[in-house]
Amino acid sequence: MTKNTPVTIKDIAHALNLSASTVSRALRGMPEIHPETRQAVLQLAQEWDYQPNQLAKNLVKSRTRTIGVILPTLSYYFFSSVLNSIEEAAMQAGYSVVVCQTNESYLREVAQIQNLLNSQVEGFIISLARDTQDLDHINRLLRKQIPVVIFDRYAEGIEASKVIVDNKLAAFKATEHLIENGCQRLGCLAGPPNLLISNQRLEGFKEALRKYDLPYNERYVFHSDFTQENIMMQALSMMALPEPPDGILTMSDRIAFSTMYALKQKGIRIPDDVAIVSFNNEPTCIYLSPSLSSVNQSIQEMGSQVVRLLLKQLESEHSIPETVTLSTQLMVRESSMLSKKKVS
Repeated sequence: MTKNTPVTIKDIAHALNLSASTVSRALRGMPEIHPETRQAVLQLAQEWDYQPNQLAKNLVKSRTRTIGVILPTLSYYFFSSVLNSIEEAAMQAGYSVVVCQTNESYLREVAQIQNLLNSQVEGFIISLARDTQDLDHINRLLRKQIPVVIFDRYAEGIEASKVIVDNKLAAFKATEHLIENGCQRLGCLAGPPNLLISNQRLEGFKEALRKYDLPYNERYVFHSDFTQENIMMQALSMMALPEPPDGILTMSDRIAFSTMYALKQKGIRIPDDVAIVSFNNEPTCIYLSPSLSSVNQSIQEMGSQVVRLLLKQLESEHSIPETVTLSTQLMVRESSMLSKKKVS
């Protein structure tokens, strides 16, 4: 048995000097098995991470043609839109999709993966929850050679195929746009400190400041947990600084929406007092007053690419993890366009 080979009943039987049928009955809790034997079998099965449904071996014999999709939430435009693209691409390939939400919970993410395993999905498409830091449940799938593709929210340390954007470059260009339009004191409303894509965007923000010889100050960086109340509090705290920023990069449109609402309630004008640029380019951006400048991601292509990478694994026994990095485009609107008088 090698490191990446799924554990079988025969492996456990050989290790304990039992017959495969005895091990099988012990795992199923059959009463004729001696309690000590059952305990030994269950303990070794747990230590060796034995899974009853060995998908990697069973796919050839019994195809369910079902893909498990695990998302942080469907209440965000970005994830619901990517899901639409995933479902369309999967349907065209003859697969159906089972969708689970984690509601940003690590524990729920672990449970949903197990639920989908029990349903015998053939592979997984996953965007990590906000609270996920321990990656063992993902790496366990990879050790079992179960096809996995990660998109948007990922983590270093997962050797799986993924579809992402260059968050650092996109944030750099968005921040550069603010600077070129006259902003001198730049603030950043980031996501949770442990969220990789937020930290990558923060790095792009810092790099733009370095390029233009502008100071980076930790006081101008606020981390939010994506709740409206927390975002509004953070935005108002930022603007209450002795020298508040005149330009803000927010990590998502949802953060920008709450920020703009809070600032308007305090009479802070956008973009005259503070310019704002965001990420995701939700359709609502164009209907706001002022309309919101935002980084557009190729949502349709992201969905089709994750399905393509997953199908490639399902059709090959020896696929190598791939990373697809999609391009972005800053959609410039009123929220970041300062008056010519201020710029000059």
